[in-house]
Amino acid sequence: MAADTTGATDVPGGPKARSIATDGARNRLLYLAMTRGERFWRGVERVPAARLRLNAALIDRMINEAPPRPEPLSMLAPYTSWASLTDRTYSGRHLPPHAPREGALPSVARAAELFARERDDDLCPRSTVLFAYFAQWFTDGFLRGESTEPRDPRRSTSNHHIDLNTLYGLTPAATAQLRSFEGGRLKSRLLDGAEFPPALCSGGEIKKEFSELGAVRFERLDRERRDALFALGSDRGNGQLGFTMMTVLFLREHNRVAALLADRYPRWDDERLFQTARNIVTLVVIKLVLEDYINHITPYHFRFLLDPRLTARLRRAAWNRENWASFEFNLVYRWHSLIPSTLTAGGADLPLARTLFACDLLPSVGLGQLFEEASEQRAGRIGLFNTDPLLQPVDAASIADARAVGLAPYNAYREHFGFPPVSGFAQISGDPKVAGALRERYASAGDVELYVGLFAEQPASPRAILPPLLTKIIAIDAFSQALTNPLLAPRVATAATFTPEGMAIIGGTRTLSQVLHRNVPEDPRPRFVSQTRRGAP
Repeated sequence: MAADTTGATDVPGGPKARSIATDGARNRLLYLAMTRGERFWRGVERVPAARLRLNAALIDRMINEAPPRPEPLSMLAPYTSWASLTDRTYSGRHLPPHAPREGALPSVARAAELFARERDDDLCPRSTVLFAYFAQWFTDGFLRGESTEPRDPRRSTSNHHIDLNTLYGLTPAATAQLRSFEGGRLKSRLLDGAEFPPALCSGGEIKKEFSELGAVRFERLDRERRDALFALGSDRGNGQLGFTMMTVLFLREHNRVAALLADRYPRWDDERLFQTARNIVTLVVIKLVLEDYINHITPYHFRFLLDPRLTARLRRAAWNRENWASFEFNLVYRWHSLIPSTLTAGGADLPLARTLFACDLLPSVGLGQLFEEASEQRAGRIGLFNTDPLLQPVDAASIADARAVGLAPYNAYREHFGFPPVSGFAQISGDPKVAGALRERYASAGDVELYVGLFAEQPASPRAILPPLLTKIIAIDAFSQALTNPLLAPRVATAATFTPEGMAIIGGTRTLSQVLHRNVPEDPRPRFVSQTRRGAP
């Protein structure tokens, strides 16, 4: 039996809701201020100068909740060296290695039991499946561990930027194989009048023209599955339905933008058309990250925006350094509980396994319908006891990796990111079932490991979709990840880089719905496309 330091409230039948008082006065005051007075915040947004200043001030405050980069340590070694400060093939790390007390942790298998889905209707109050699809797609470009065996959890194959390598490839050689070298376009083909990537394989083997590309678990696929794969920039691009949908959508957007540029600038060669279109599409995605994705995540009434003047205001901020993705940031994005066990596609409810390596669904169902169906289906609730059995081994691997690299416990990260440490299990969750399950496995609340604590912690309100620590880590790294992109540097983010037409495309794009509706000429009907469900609080 674990030591109990929680007091009278940490017992079965105790409070169902976790009090935000646990998070300290500063965090509590900010949360209350930002989640009250919707009419006031809407009024502020109608005054451009005030909105810009408040936007910059809030982002700066959020990112400064953690010490600024560069981190003294990386996964290379437990001490600082020139290599640890420069070798970006190793993930960064926020805190030094930590050795747990003997007997304080359960086995990996016992800890992973906490994630097993117990019912199929444990759903998120606000998010749609499209939110899960977009989150996975854009983060997979810069949160990339090794995928080949033997795998070293310390290592990264990432470029550490939002650079759309999911679409364009990780290396120049891969990019070259994806390009048509005509009109700045990427290679594509028409299937039933709609644009899709070319086939990766022929006769079950990867075509020579795509020798730099690949697909995870390729050796496990039969010939029919292999021949249905698309030639995509990421080796993970064919693996999950949502990932493939996003890549196909932005392939279409790239080719649409390239055609507009070619029409406007007929003397430009293929290289300039391609590079300019790539810049425009990459910045469109960064804008969607801030204005569609982050605004969905935060429970605040104030809506953040990306404005070229914003980066000029923040260029001297202490955190404004070149990004280096951390191991912890990779870990917080294991949102397997978002994915329902049954996904709707083509009007049918399909088991999750049927949506893996399911490229055949895109031409047969249509991109527009798949995006609408993902928007009409609620995502799972992020938290414990809600991971489909097919994905649960990834939770076990995440716990094992975190222990292998010596991550500090959950409490240490609470302190690092500006929260007081918890002293009892009920301070992590007011749900007696969660608190009890933690008590059965950990010697004390202080021994709870980061990966478990992140998802055991309760959101602060019904409007919040993420727990407080998870929200703060995401906000810090997502804002700093996006705003330190070189395309947003004040001397770069101009019409000279993007063209006046490109600036108009970027400035006029705020939602995934807009991108979808301008890229389905084969099916132009209006559709509901949103990361936030209809009627959400």
